[in-house]
Amino acid sequence: MSSAGVDGDPKPPCLPRNGLVKLPGQPNGLGAASITKGTPAVKNRLCQPPPSPALPPPSLAAPLPRAALAGGPCPSVGLPLGGPASAPAPGPPAERPPLATDEKILNGLFWYFSACEKCVLAQVCRAWRRVLYQPKFWAGLTPVLHAKELYNVLPGGEKEFVNLQGFAARGFEGFCLVGVSDLDICEFIDNYALSKKGVKAMSLKRSTITDAGLEVMLEQMQGVVRLELSGCNDFTEAGLWSSLSARITSLSVSDCINVADDAIAAISQLLPNLTELSLQAYHVTDTALAYFTARQGHSTHTLRLLSCWEITNHGVVNVVHSLPNLTALSLSGCSKVTDDGVELVAENLRKLRSLDLSWCPRITDMALEYVACDLHRLEELVLDRCVRITDTGLSYLSTMSSLRSLYLRWCCQVQDFGLKHLLAMRSLRLLSLAGCPLLTTTGLSGLVQLQELEELELTNCPGATPELFKYFSQHLPRCLVIE
Repeated sequence: MSSAGVDGDPKPPCLPRNGLVKLPGQPNGLGAASITKGTPAVKNRLCQPPPSPALPPPSLAAPLPRAALAGGPCPSVGLPLGGPASAPAPGPPAERPPLATDEKILNGLFWYFSACEKCVLAQVCRAWRRVLYQPKFWAGLTPVLHAKELYNVLPGGEKEFVNLQGFAARGFEGFCLVGVSDLDICEFIDNYALSKKGVKAMSLKRSTITDAGLEVMLEQMQGVVRLELSGCNDFTEAGLWSSLSARITSLSVSDCINVADDAIAAISQLLPNLTELSLQAYHVTDTALAYFTARQGHSTHTLRLLSCWEITNHGVVNVVHSLPNLTALSLSGCSKVTDDGVELVAENLRKLRSLDLSWCPRITDMALEYVACDLHRLEELVLDRCVRITDTGLSYLSTMSSLRSLYLRWCCQVQDFGLKHLLAMRSLRLLSLAGCPLLTTTGLSGLVQLQELEELELTNCPGATPELFKYFSQHLPRCLVIE
């Protein structure tokens, strides 16, 4: 029922005095873990009062006026905003629908909004939700669901699993479940329509999944090819032997207390098509890295060994011999690896595009000489917390014409003289000098010569002053400077 306006026209009942449409709750199962409320500016932009005179519809190439968005049906009563309740006068048979419900226009318009804004827009009306609930608008996004958000508490105190129909409509291909148990995973499989074939990636974090739960999950979810297990301390290496399937191409295991050398043996024997392996395990030794076979040697292109404290140069020997086709290698936190280990990498892994040596305290300038001499295709080099790197090491890197990203966070011996070597690296697009204490404002100001630089990080850098940031804004206008 609508009330009369000043001129006798019905006043839209869905417009309160402040001009905002009250957005109804979302009954589609998208939990708080993956929705953030839109800002008032977004709601104002979408729900302005209707325009008084009728305007000709803009072309698709022209910007859509804000007022035009308010001409669609009211979410609560389904009447055109600002129009009479009676039937409209007869018009030409090919009359276009209102702009706010024209699906052709909406399909183009919604590409310009972020994921969080799309969640809010989907609550405006059914027409918008129908357009937004197309998988193309949610590709590449991963919903994060915590255990407490998977159930609704009924009046009698019983729990009911939430409705996941909204997720299924958008065709999500990956999920991250946090703090779940074996039972929670079984309930998810039973209640998500696409779980058996449509889900390609699963991430379990800080969960109590056991060997049995892991086996059931991978047996039931036949589409999973990417698996992440982080902070899951209840499964064992026996669970990996019983559950891993040859279809898995990407595996990440981190901070799982029961993972040691035997887990690598299971991975190497059960995953012949593995392309990417990320492993953070404090108890993995050099022996485990000898388990990789020729099958992984052909397929595996990415290996990340993170904080594997027991890995030494002998383990690096096993890696370069077993996985010669690596294009990305991380030895971050492998504190026993020395310059000799880096020399082995540089001489044998000539296809490398990315190398991470961060938090390797034994790495010196000599390692950078090996890198510069042999890794001619390298595009990314991470040297964070390599405290023995000096200006001499940067002089070696200055000869690398393909290097696009260089990270030198908290390299405490780098000085202004070392920065002068970097000025010849015209291919650099990203440079991080965060936490380098010896760099001065004068030395940093010379970086304006790197006109192709796209991102410069100077966080916790004493030489980075407000005047310097203003100078960069004038002379590096296309570069994002992180203060």
